[in-house]
Amino acid sequence: MGASMNEESSSFYTWHGRRLSKHVHDNVHGNIYLDPLSLKFIDTEQFQRLRDLKQLGLSHLIYPGAVHSRFEHSLGVYWLAGAAVNTIKAYQGSELDIDHSDLQTVKLAGLLHDVGHGPFSHLFEHEFLPRVLKGSRWSHEDMSAKMIDYIVDEHNIEIDSENLKRVKEMILASNASHKSTKEKQFLYDIVANGRTGIDVDKFDYITRDSRACGLGCNFQFERLMETMRVMGDEICYRAKDYLTIHKLFTTRADLHRTVYTHAKVKAIELMVVDALLEANNCLGISSSIQEPEDYWKLDDSIIKTILTDPRQELKEARDLILRVKRRDIYQFCNEISIPKDKLEHFKDITPQDIVCSQKADGTLKEEDVAVCNVKIDLTRGKNNPLERINFFKDYDCNEKFPVRDECISQMLPTFNQDKIVRVYSKKPELVEAVSDAFENYQLKTFGMKAQVHATPEKKKRRR
Repeated sequence: MGASMNEESSSFYTWHGRRLSKHVHDNVHGNIYLDPLSLKFIDTEQFQRLRDLKQLGLSHLIYPGAVHSRFEHSLGVYWLAGAAVNTIKAYQGSELDIDHSDLQTVKLAGLLHDVGHGPFSHLFEHEFLPRVLKGSRWSHEDMSAKMIDYIVDEHNIEIDSENLKRVKEMILASNASHKSTKEKQFLYDIVANGRTGIDVDKFDYITRDSRACGLGCNFQFERLMETMRVMGDEICYRAKDYLTIHKLFTTRADLHRTVYTHAKVKAIELMVVDALLEANNCLGISSSIQEPEDYWKLDDSIIKTILTDPRQELKEARDLILRVKRRDIYQFCNEISIPKDKLEHFKDITPQDIVCSQKADGTLKEEDVAVCNVKIDLTRGKNNPLERINFFKDYDCNEKFPVRDECISQMLPTFNQDKIVRVYSKKPELVEAVSDAFENYQLKTFGMKAQVHATPEKKKRRR
């Protein structure tokens, strides 16, 4: 299995005629060839909407280069999904009975996996909607499945109904209950892998996000793409690639820590959530999430709408967006990493917890404080995701087996999850009071100060 991924991808287009495909040049993968059926989905206003959804939401306000969209990410996942199937087909095609329908289905799943995504990366789904729709189980994956049906009906796209069903199942594959068949189950693990967490979605966004933010990326997905093998209906990897897979998960965690949950990124996100909450009744933002014909019109431009709409009902929301534009953001006070022995029973800290911890004569109110509870892990919470992966020794061996960390290195971490709590003051003049209250909370809850930085007043004493 020494042929390169690009060679395998290119071979498909040689036999199907590149003249029938359109090619675009991607700054991560080079030339990407788009087949006729995929172009029917791409050339719709619903898919083109992805150009107006930044892949990293508001991170570009801290990392100026992070302005790439879900449009190019979706093209990248489409290309890698096709490359993955072609690599497997080249060496095991007859054994696994992989046909053109399988290839087309996996590629479409890669192309359309984010077509139901909301504005501002995951902020809309995980921060805004839970505040306005209590108990809502809405997910962008479910909306992607709805949006695909809508696109097919609205644009009269001819596609086999069984293949369409499989495309949606592959997008929902991170939830095993959505799989209706076990036939060729390995195909369901290529785009959204609910079994091991290794999928081409991660391959693309880790590489693309690292490049856009100007960060180095030591993880090389090509090594895994070129050497993977299907055994017992699951994708397995060479035992010698254990550390490469470990790097996949740790690189993802590093991106969460340094980019996605950067302290100032989260401060801006908190402000945008507050602005969306203020604007929701006037603009009916949350009422557009149920039906695809309404939802596709919602994108990152909602901020511009709030900013330019003169209605008095939007003043509070407009003022918050203006503060972001003028860099008058919520002030970071301090952060703590929850001790390991407290993680299992830890409950998210709320503004009320901070306000209740101020001194008796304090005047802080809940609306003065913002709290961000950040979880960073390797995709499986406190568990090691590599425990769910099977490996093989070499291509002459037909046995698959798990590998334990300690068999590879004694230097690999034994803990796989972090919980970080950051506290912000919404008003600059209250930073010291909020910081003191947060310090009191730590002493009351943990019996010690677990925070990273000294409180502002203690900093002054040292000068």
